[in-house]
Amino acid sequence: MSGDPTTIGLITPEPDHPLLAATAELLRREHRVETIHPETARLDILGAPADVYLLKSRTPAALALARELESRGAPVVNSAEATALCQDRTAMAERALAAGLPFSVTRTHASLAELAAEPGPVGPLVVKSRHSRRHDLVARVDSRRQLAELAEEWADEPVVTQEFAENNGVDHKLWVIAGTVFAALRRSELSPAGRGPTRSLRLGQLPPGWAELAVEVGEVFHLDVYGVDVLETARGGPLIVDINAFPGIRGQEGAPEALAALALRRAREAVAAA
Repeated sequence: MSGDPTTIGLITPEPDHPLLAATAELLRREHRVETIHPETARLDILGAPADVYLLKSRTPAALALARELESRGAPVVNSAEATALCQDRTAMAERALAAGLPFSVTRTHASLAELAAEPGPVGPLVVKSRHSRRHDLVARVDSRRQLAELAEEWADEPVVTQEFAENNGVDHKLWVIAGTVFAALRRSELSPAGRGPTRSLRLGQLPPGWAELAVEVGEVFHLDVYGVDVLETARGGPLIVDINAFPGIRGQEGAPEALAALALRRAREAVAAA
């Protein structure tokens, strides 16, 4: 991190998030780091643009801010378009399946009430909010009674459904920063015992080809910083069940260094292209 100081903008309401705080600490040794709260930022008083922005928020205000900064020529990691794509689980599934990724076949429903009104047997299914966000709906449904109970609370929620794939109840959490893969295991929130603690994995502990699969996801979705949730199905193959733009990546050794290096590289690339 040598040469003229670079200005890095963090678009986030939580600059004390462990990954961002550790990354900012590294960058501030030689560079400038500014935090922009996406819900209160005003573009007319932001002053000179940063050399690069890290988009660690997925709210409508954050996406609008990122789009405006991009329109002014500022590089944003990840782009607003790529971030928004990962919020729409219908579009996510369409992109993944069209690219040949092992992604869950996904059906879209205008509302949970509409799904509950469909005739025929139900389950086992995974029902998710169509639009990914904090505290969204993710539930396993095994009967029409369960579906009806869920619809009482979430009747108007647009949802997607995926056939439940038999697995060992453990999610492989794969995170990627500019091609560097980090991995962990966590008990699935759909398991009877609920979500459990996260345990880091060495890449050598992953099934063959899974790290390469995670990197391919970034190429397909034009993401630099992202997470991929993968199940090892009863048949032995990987199944991608979710993709997240700029996830937390907590407790992963080397992640802040990788993120800091990415930010500086993107800033240098923007200057070279100007």
